Formats: sequence, structure tokens, C-alpha cells
Amino acid sequence: MLLNAPSVDRLIEAFRRLPGVGRRTAERLALHLLAGPAEEAAFFVEAVRDARAKVRRCSVCRNLTEVDPCTICGGERRDRSTICVVEQPSGAMAIEKGGSYRGVYHVLHGVLNPLEGIGPSELDISGFVKRVKDSAAKEVIVATNATAEGEATAMYLSKQLGPLGVQVTRIAHGVP
Repeated sequence: MLLNAPSVDRLIEAFRRLPGVGRRTAERLALHLLAGPAEEAAFFVEAVRDARAKVRRCSVCRNLTEVDPCTICGGERRDRSTICVVEQPSGAMAIEKGGSYRGVYHVLHGVLNPLEGIGPSELDISGFVKRVKDSAAKEVIVATNATAEGEATAMYLSKQLGPLGVQVTRIAHGVP
């Protein structure tokens, strides 16, 4: 118990729940918010509250957005014949930062992981297959991570999309 202050411990625990944040980082973040001006903490709280209230999943690609469809799905200059499948919104963000991809996305919000109870229905893969079937898509680029779960998800998607006649490709991994 830090400083014998349960509210500080609770704040540290809240930060620890974030991915990649350990005990020491959580302590630093909590103490920074508490030591700084009250306006800074209020700004942080309001930013989280505002984002939680406004952000939702795009009804087309499932990416995070404030408008539906998202600006990528609604963009007229996007090539709808190519769909890039990513595990998380961060994957789409990384590809967008590159600036060269002009297609659209589909965000799974996870990968197949039977040990944790994540199957095709939890990722709404049937909805994605229907999207591909109903669209003018010619190619699906599977950009899942090179983990066992990512590879299994890529293989499953390839088997589900095969009968549709769409080309399924995989992004390259390893040293260029």
C-alpha cells in the first residue's frame, strides 16, 4: 500500500490494467497526475470520458470512429477492391501512417484463440465473409501478427474466403 492512501492505490491499479503498463510505470503515471495541476488531471479525465462517449465501431469495417461509416469506409478515393484485415485498430493506424495503402480495412478486434474462448463468432468472421461476398473485393490482405494465433486466424480466413474466388494474400514477415 503506497502512502497508506487507498485512492492512490486504486489509481495505480487502474493504470496497471492498461496493456504494457507495469507496477512502476503505473506508479509514475498516478503520481504525475496527482502532483501536477488539477487542470491537467481534469483534462485527462474529460478526454477519457469524451472518447468513451463518442467513439464506437464502424458498422462496415469495425474500426474505431466517431462517425458511421468511418472516414476510410466513407472516403470516395479508397479502393474498395482491396480489404486489409488487421487484428486491432492499431494495425490500421500503423498502415495508414505509411501513407501508401489506398484500400479499405476490416478490424477483427482479436485473433482466434480457443484456449481463451475466442472463436470465429467472437470475431464476427461470418460478418466479414458476408461483407466480402456482397462487395466488389478482389483481394483480401491478411495482416495479422506472426504469432501462432495470428497464423491460425490467417489460415481460417483463407479457408473461409477461398470459395468466394477472392485472392487472399498475406503480408510479408521477417528481414527484408
